[in-house]
Amino acid sequence: MKGRRYSLVAKEGVPFLAACTIATGLCWYYLGWAASVPPALMLGGLYFLFRDPHRAVPSSPLAVVSPVDGVIVEVIIVDNGIVGNAAHKIIIRISSLGTYTARSPVEGMLLDYHSHISNKRSDAEVPGLWVRTDEGDDVVLRFHGNRFGLVPRAFSRYGERVGQGQRCAYLRLTRFAEVYMPINSRVLVESGREVKAGSDILGTLPHP
Repeated sequence: MKGRRYSLVAKEGVPFLAACTIATGLCWYYLGWAASVPPALMLGGLYFLFRDPHRAVPSSPLAVVSPVDGVIVEVIIVDNGIVGNAAHKIIIRISSLGTYTARSPVEGMLLDYHSHISNKRSDAEVPGLWVRTDEGDDVVLRFHGNRFGLVPRAFSRYGERVGQGQRCAYLRLTRFAEVYMPINSRVLVESGREVKAGSDILGTLPHP
């Protein structure tokens, strides 16, 4: 995904925005300005929903950045993380007014998350991404609480590299994100803290 140019809206929303733009123009031309108000309002609402603004990623290679806009709900230690071993688990309630696109917490290689957890029945249907850094640290991002049955959709593939804070998935109105960090990482957030996707640091990985 590096090197691609991004607009200010998620690509998934472009067809809806284009349709509303055309509808607004046609209503204005054939029916007058009053008739164009409803589709214009819908256009504004869809732009707000699908907006995907640029974010300044911190210049800290070992930082784990927030994948979403939201509020930290809980920070706990789990004995058996998603890909094994103990881990820090950070739960984020995703803001309804946040951006439509999730970002990778760290830089690294995307691994096959679903195949790895296929033997865990309770986790097999939970969408997520598994990123392994060049230092061998595993960071997992998972999503819960899908609205209207819309499951988050990754647009990066297994085996690809993703950058720290790089756009990697469409949230599709999901309510919660979970970030799993190695147990020897340093957590820098606590419950109640507001975070912005790609900009705010959740913690740092252990390597010097």
